[in-house]
Amino acid sequence: MAAEKTILILSANPADTFRLRLDKEVREIQAGLQLAARRDRFQVVSQWATRPDDLRRALLLHQPQIVHFSGHGAGAEGLLFENDQGKAKPVSGAALARLFRLCPSVECVLLNACYSQAQAAAIGEHVDYVVGMSQAIGDRAAIEFAVGFYDALGYGRAVVDAYEFGLAAIDLEGIDEVATPRLLIRAGLQAAQSASDLTAPDLTAPDLTTPDLTTPDLPRAEPPRPADIGLAAIPLETIPMKEPEGLVPLDSLFYIERSPIETDCYETVVRAGSLIRIKAPRQLGKTSLLVRTLAHARSQGFETVRLSFQLADTQTLNNLDEFLQWFCASVTEELDMDDRLGDYWKGARGIVRRAQRYFEKYLLTALDKPVVLGLDDVDQVFEHPEIATDFFALLRMWHEEGKSSPLWRKLHLVIVHSKEVYIPLSINRSPFNVGLPIELRELNREEIESLIERHRLSLSEPQKQQLITLVGGHPYLLRVALYQLARGRITLTQLLSEAPTEGGLYNDHLRRHLLNLEADKQLVVAFQQVIRQQQPVQIGSTEAFRLHSMGLIKYQGNEVLPLCDLYRQYFKSRLVG
Repeated sequence: MAAEKTILILSANPADTFRLRLDKEVREIQAGLQLAARRDRFQVVSQWATRPDDLRRALLLHQPQIVHFSGHGAGAEGLLFENDQGKAKPVSGAALARLFRLCPSVECVLLNACYSQAQAAAIGEHVDYVVGMSQAIGDRAAIEFAVGFYDALGYGRAVVDAYEFGLAAIDLEGIDEVATPRLLIRAGLQAAQSASDLTAPDLTAPDLTTPDLTTPDLPRAEPPRPADIGLAAIPLETIPMKEPEGLVPLDSLFYIERSPIETDCYETVVRAGSLIRIKAPRQLGKTSLLVRTLAHARSQGFETVRLSFQLADTQTLNNLDEFLQWFCASVTEELDMDDRLGDYWKGARGIVRRAQRYFEKYLLTALDKPVVLGLDDVDQVFEHPEIATDFFALLRMWHEEGKSSPLWRKLHLVIVHSKEVYIPLSINRSPFNVGLPIELRELNREEIESLIERHRLSLSEPQKQQLITLVGGHPYLLRVALYQLARGRITLTQLLSEAPTEGGLYNDHLRRHLLNLEADKQLVVAFQQVIRQQQPVQIGSTEAFRLHSMGLIKYQGNEVLPLCDLYRQYFKSRLVG
């Protein structure tokens, strides 16, 4: 029997927006329909990297009854399709309404994108049923809703029923986003004659027919589609701009992905028993990457814990028993579980064994989901060899247990540190030579230009080059400069002249590096050689290794040069007579 209904799935994930699992969404929709009793009634047509022209042509070619858009929304500014360069191209609700008015075959539209309710309302003037999202929606909730919706259609249920099945799918997974999808029904639509038709009776419930079209300025952070906003579509004055410091919030437009790093982390963190090691000098974005990796895991149904070892006091870090009790108690508290250390700490032989038993017999057994431990600032432990050797050996043992034990496969680790590991660790007892290694790099030219664009700055090519020469692709240094420029607090000319001085924007950052250098005379001598020359130079491998770990130099073959001209100018004035 020939298919009676064509489902046109349009996907768009522009390069300057947060990466979504659109392939997973389409795959699961198709898989669900293949299992449905009335699968022969539906034909699925997919269109990837959709541009506005692709939408228009696909509607003409396929004359679908159902149109599904999967991607990003920018509130009142529109849905984000792609332009010819793969960047975001907002399409307004008015433009979409004009197009759908010309397509009488379309009976139902599902806009599976954040803040798409305004576009749904516009399209709903001409289409019987339209589903839009009243706020940000997480990847997992978006996929669950779509699969539940199309599963119900595949079994002959009406659109209104399918909508309810989609909401039920979200609710069954325990995701707190049931209120996000909203169904609009065209005024005057008559009651359905048959449950097998793609129609449904008119409803008057306020949450279905007259939804609140107020659109928040930014998507919420959890679960993430963190930067789910059309970058070019939003005026600077509507973007919350805070003084750049530390962690870049999940919902910030100013976080720049460094492909393929984020994708590698997101794919690895959900693998059973995985271990990820994130290493970079301070202020290069380690913690920002960690929180996004944990947010992705949460969106996939994982429990997550983020624990910073900056919170451990000196006394705790000097005693293995106190340290492991603090570690276990902190994880328990973050999981919102009862502290049962007293039950498992007594009786076990060996301090390390007590921690092992606590996780094995209590935490992992009690959890019905896998858990990701995000361990930040673990280099704090490097300074305390009396606990470091046993603690890191314990992490390595847990990772190895995950290769054979179903229970330990529930434990996923993300370890974040700045410094190199100087403590002596056996190759078989170290967690720093297994798992996925991630070494954060500077932003490249394309990523720098994207960050400039997000600050709504129009810089000429020579001006961009001046900025890049000064601070390179260092994310923190760039954001500080761009924030001040965007706020109009400084000109580029002032920035270039004042930045390498004690009165410049980077005073605290530069002085911290200076104090760390001055604590090691050998490093001072080595760095003096680097900053005296305009060309790359060769220094001792140990000194080069340590200066690179501090983020002060970069390699060029076997030779090194300052990371950026800011460092050359500042440290030349302080270290070279």
